[in-house]
Amino acid sequence: MGGRLVRVFRTFNVESRARREISKEKPTPAPRHPTSRLNELADHPEIQEEIYRKDDRLLTLLKDVYVESRDPPVRVKDGGGEHLPCKQEEKRLTKLGHLGDLDVKKVPKGKISIVEALTLLNNHKLHPQVWTAEKIAVEYSLELKDVNSLLEFFIPFTVQEFPKETRKAI
Repeated sequence: MGGRLVRVFRTFNVESRARREISKEKPTPAPRHPTSRLNELADHPEIQEEIYRKDDRLLTLLKDVYVESRDPPVRVKDGGGEHLPCKQEEKRLTKLGHLGDLDVKKVPKGKISIVEALTLLNNHKLHPQVWTAEKIAVEYSLELKDVNSLLEFFIPFTVQEFPKETRKAI
């Protein structure tokens, strides 16, 4: 209800108010204070002469100034414990699975790619006697404790399809 009332007052006599605003003369700028900087320089030509006049005494003093700069001697910082790598990190070619195009091609030793991780977990799940932790560690250049942790804590998903007669029971 309040919105209707406000709208009525807002739209009341809109056209005449708009014409009145348009027909007004442009607003005049505020008057400047008489002590503005520009007016002061214009009224005193001797100040302008002083600004543009060359002072020979100051020019000779300026010519006598000579600045010489030297860089401090360069010190080689001792890296402390930071050493540049002597050689490139050893990498091995990955054992590519069925997602070979999506997987990386080279992996540092001691690490595996996601596709390799899924493959070794699946192989261990399907054939645990063949794919033991020791064989996986040797095959993928991993540490035995890391492989044991991987096999203990990560389990690949399994897809189970229920027969039609047991679907109704579920």
